[in-house]
Amino acid sequence: MYPILLFFHSLFRWLVLSSLVYAIMRAYRGLRSARPFTKADDSIRHWTATIAHIQLMLGCTLYFISPVIQQLFADLKRSIAYKELTFFGIVHMTLMLTAIILITIGSALAKRKTVPEEKFRTMLRWFSIALTLIFIAIPWPFSPFAHRPLFQTF
Repeated sequence: MYPILLFFHSLFRWLVLSSLVYAIMRAYRGLRSARPFTKADDSIRHWTATIAHIQLMLGCTLYFISPVIQQLFADLKRSIAYKELTFFGIVHMTLMLTAIILITIGSALAKRKTVPEEKFRTMLRWFSIALTLIFIAIPWPFSPFAHRPLFQTF
């Protein structure tokens, strides 16, 4: 089950990234052109948050069955010295959870705004900060902390 979940979690990251980038671009264009906040914009806001929440559920499930995390917590004092264990056990989880919280807050705040400019600005700010955290927390192949392939296979 672990390899299958890892595959889907890795695959789903691209959907999270693309939806966030698309939502940020729409928010930026909407803010710059002073256009109305359409039903499509609201749908993109909603689906971006929903996709992020699905990824969170995959990640949480993976976290609790991961042999990497089990190894970390089996002997925390010794394991903390290994960058990869620390990255996945603490850094990745903390930053990704924070990013999802930021996306959720940004989505909720944008939904409640009444002025289109404020809706776009809110989405742009909160989603951009979340995207930055996500980029930091992804185990890219070139990361000095923990590296994984761009597409995980099982």
